[in-house]
Amino acid sequence: MRVKIIGHGTWYDKMARKVINRERKLGRSLDKIRTEMGLGASGFPHIGSLGDAARSYAVTLALKEMDFSSELVAFCDDKDGLRKVPFGLPKSLEKYLGFPVSSIPDPFGCHESYGKHMSSLLLEALDECGIQYSYFSAEEAYEKGLLLDEIRTILLNAEKVGEIVKEEVDQDRYTEVLPFFPVCSKCGRIYTTKAYKFEPETDKVLYKCEGLEIQGELISGCGHEGEADITKGEGKLTWKSEFAERWKAVGIRFEAYGKDIADSVKINDRICREVLCFEPPSHAKYEMFLDKGGKKISKSAGNVFTPQVWFRYGSPQSLLLLMLKRFVGTRSLDVSDIPSYMNELDELEDVYFGKKQVSTKETAKLKGLYEYCWVMKPPARPSVHVPYNLLAFLVKMAPKECLKQFLTDKLQSYRYLQKNQQVDADLARRIAYTLNWVQDFEEIKETPVKLTETEEKAVTDLINVLETVDEPDEIQNAIFHVAKTNSLKPSAFFRTLYLILMGAPQGPRLGPYILAMGKQNVVNALRRALSKI
Repeated sequence: MRVKIIGHGTWYDKMARKVINRERKLGRSLDKIRTEMGLGASGFPHIGSLGDAARSYAVTLALKEMDFSSELVAFCDDKDGLRKVPFGLPKSLEKYLGFPVSSIPDPFGCHESYGKHMSSLLLEALDECGIQYSYFSAEEAYEKGLLLDEIRTILLNAEKVGEIVKEEVDQDRYTEVLPFFPVCSKCGRIYTTKAYKFEPETDKVLYKCEGLEIQGELISGCGHEGEADITKGEGKLTWKSEFAERWKAVGIRFEAYGKDIADSVKINDRICREVLCFEPPSHAKYEMFLDKGGKKISKSAGNVFTPQVWFRYGSPQSLLLLMLKRFVGTRSLDVSDIPSYMNELDELEDVYFGKKQVSTKETAKLKGLYEYCWVMKPPARPSVHVPYNLLAFLVKMAPKECLKQFLTDKLQSYRYLQKNQQVDADLARRIAYTLNWVQDFEEIKETPVKLTETEEKAVTDLINVLETVDEPDEIQNAIFHVAKTNSLKPSAFFRTLYLILMGAPQGPRLGPYILAMGKQNVVNALRRALSKI
């Protein structure tokens, strides 16, 4: 039975088709289909922040491939208040707790505000990955009246909004106060204000600056009573209604969201539909990235893994592979995973250019994934694939005064480069990544490989043998002998060793390579592989 492949065969193509079918049923215009990602500005952007953009942009690309006009909206939450001083920033920022991040000075002194500095880091990462977007600043949107009609409607229907919040999350707060945070005209804080009345004839919200408890910490209010003009951007809606406001105002048709804000999305969907009379966008829920200790990677927890860190050791395309290869399921992540994604991208490239054969259905999906990793601008020809760990070891061994020539000679001898073939620009970038790796980390992490009991025994035997042999041919023959002694196919055992040492199923002749790496380094790597079982 022939399987029908939608678009490029990926989840993103299927989602784009789903979005279009839904929009047609709703009878809405298909002139421009906007997707959205929220751009945080309260702390250093982490890997997951870029994931929002990557996934929504992939849907945008899929829509374009279907010949629809589509764009990604990057909506920056730069009117949000600072709830906590992120790890690594000066404690002097504590005096700005509760202030909109757009009104806090940049502690690094290079941008007009704290919010601009933090949001620029993520925008730079989007640019590095080739993700195109239309930028919206919440501060500007509120001040210029882009969201004014939606704000009025929500404030006039505040009672209904409060009922929806209570029904969905059993929270009484918005049955007692308006879902709006004015900026206090006296102290400048936003989260300390309690809005208790909306005057539609003047577009003013009456408030008192009482203070607010955030994550167990009380941010004191100044006691001022005043009024905020919604036409001048003197406040903002709460998260419990702000998504809905911008979905309608900007015309968003798709937005992915993390599991941690699922309740907020559910509330905003209802507000969008029942209060603003606008069908909310199609959604897709994804789960969080965790650090290796099982904690959610976040800017407030002090375990931030930023896109800039990734770009020091790996390519933008390998980062997009991390984001796009799987949509559901929690994944643990740290810097040591970057080499495996670089190697996996090479495998995808082999499928794309027909150098590696897989099933017809898998071929379409993997080729499509590769194209999305390159934001639909894949290279015209395959690159030189050198396993990350192999390149890192060569960089580590190379004399610094003749690094390029040493690497060229070694890669020619290992047949990664042809005779007289030189290092091109792409391979030079890979060398730069591994050079950074070697400079920053003492050890080059071997790839985790699940071993059978027989393979464990064979690896243990090889460790013992390596202590007694010193010639390349002796080492090569010892590997064959150990494999046969343990009833393993030599080719399968070699593959296991390559995976452990290089993260790739094949590589240069192991005898000479093990000597070049240093036998003790290899023994240590094999022992670590056994200890992780």
